[in-house]
Amino acid sequence: MQNPAMKAVVQRVSRGAVRVAGDTVGSIGPGMVVLLGVMTRDRAEDADRLAERTARLRVFADGEGRMNRSLIDVGGEALVVSQFTLAGDTTRGHRPSFVTAAPPELAEALYERYASSLAAQGVRVARGRFRAMMEVEILGDGPVTILLDEPRGSAGPEPGSGPGSGPAA
Repeated sequence: MQNPAMKAVVQRVSRGAVRVAGDTVGSIGPGMVVLLGVMTRDRAEDADRLAERTARLRVFADGEGRMNRSLIDVGGEALVVSQFTLAGDTTRGHRPSFVTAAPPELAEALYERYASSLAAQGVRVARGRFRAMMEVEILGDGPVTILLDEPRGSAGPEPGSGPGSGPAA
């Protein structure tokens, strides 16, 4: 099994909210809902790097309708929700294994670090509640959903994954 790193599932939204026991604990208008999975070997630097990548991810339309603007560019908001199930490994059988998920103490510290680092980029950040059973409302815009992750031990991008390698926008 590979050594997975912190993952963020990012969805462009018109609005998002998190409720715990019927009470809204976080909500945003236009921007991104970020489902964040923290792994056992993650560090503060990983949280900072992923927060910067999130803030600068160009998934918002420019004047020509192309996805060419970032969360920072559009003044969007972010709702960050801890999602340990992103560590689920289903390569063996039908029940996910969560052995690569960070223990709660580490996961919470890095979740908070990620959210704070994202806010330091100039993004208004709302949060879910760590270790709570949450009802997450996501009103997708697009839909646009991106997985941000960086496998450990990678020597760089895969061949053909650099600039200009995908379909024209």
